[in-house]
Amino acid sequence: MSSTLQVPSGASPRIQSFSQYCRQRYGHPLGKIPLDTGLPCPNRAQGGCIFCRPASFTPTSLRPSDSLTTQLLRGKRLLIKGRFHDYLGYFQQESCTALPTDQLLPLLEQVLSQPDCRGLILSTRPDCIAPDLPAELSRLIDKSGKDCLIELGLQSAHERSLHFLNRNHSFADFTLAVERIAAQPQVQIGVHLILGLPGENRADMLQTLQTVCALPIHALKLHHLQVIRGTHLHTLYKRSEVPVFSLEAYMELLTALLPHIPESITLHRIWSSAHPDLLIAPKWNVLAAELSKTLHATMQYRNIFQGQALTGNQA
Repeated sequence: MSSTLQVPSGASPRIQSFSQYCRQRYGHPLGKIPLDTGLPCPNRAQGGCIFCRPASFTPTSLRPSDSLTTQLLRGKRLLIKGRFHDYLGYFQQESCTALPTDQLLPLLEQVLSQPDCRGLILSTRPDCIAPDLPAELSRLIDKSGKDCLIELGLQSAHERSLHFLNRNHSFADFTLAVERIAAQPQVQIGVHLILGLPGENRADMLQTLQTVCALPIHALKLHHLQVIRGTHLHTLYKRSEVPVFSLEAYMELLTALLPHIPESITLHRIWSSAHPDLLIAPKWNVLAAELSKTLHATMQYRNIFQGQALTGNQA
C-alpha cells in the first residue's frame, strides 16, 4: 500500500507532490486504479528481487484473475467513488511491459477508452522496455489525447546494490530504457528508488538521486527499505544484516535529500507502508497524514524546500 504525500491544509507547498501536480494539470486531484495484466514479473524466474512479495503491496480491491473491465469497475466502486471525479489507470503490479507490445497495447487502449480515465501509469523494469514499445505507445497516447507515465524501478544507481537485490539488470539497462522512452515526448518517465539499502550511506543515496535527476525524468517515487515477511531480505534481517530506518532518521534523510531534487520533478511518493500483517520492519505506527504534517513542519522550521540546493533561493 503506497502513501501519497499530502500538503497540510492552508500550508504553502514545499514539495511538488502528486496531488499538487494534478491540481495544476487537471484542476483537481486524480485517483489511481491499480490494474494487473496477470503476467508475473519475469525476474521471478531468476529468483526475484530479495525485497519483493506481491501480496505486500497488492490492494484488496485487485484480483488479477479478473478481466480489466471487472478490475476497473471494482476500482471505481471501492477506490474512486465519492473521492475523485476521474482517475489514472495504474498498472502497478508486476512488470506490465513484459507483455509483447502487440498484446499490451490493446489492454492499454481498453483502459484509455474509458471516459473518466485521464491517462496511464505503467510500472515496470528497465529491461522490459522493448525497442518498439515507446513509439507504439506514443502513437496510442497521441490518439487518445490522454497522458502516460512509465515508472521504471531502478532502486539504486550502484551496481553492487543492484546485484545485492538480485535485480538482474544493470544501470546501463536503465539508462537505455530512459533513452528509448525520452525519444517520445508524449510519454513521461518516472523512477522508483529505495533508500536505506544495506551497504549504502547517505553519500551513496545522494549520488543515486543526483544521477537520476540529471536524466530527462518527470517523476520520482522514493521510499525507505521495508522488510517483508517471507522474503530473502527477511532472512537477512533475522541475521541482523539489514539495518532499517527509525522514523526520525528517515525524516532527517528526507530533509537532506529533497533540496537536491529539481522543482520540476513530481514526487508521487516519499514513503510507503506494506500490509501490516506482512511488514516486519520498520513499524512506525504513524498515519501517512501525520507523516506529511511532520515533514512539512520540519521543512518549514528549517526553511527547506524541494530544489533549494540547486537554486540557492530562500523560501
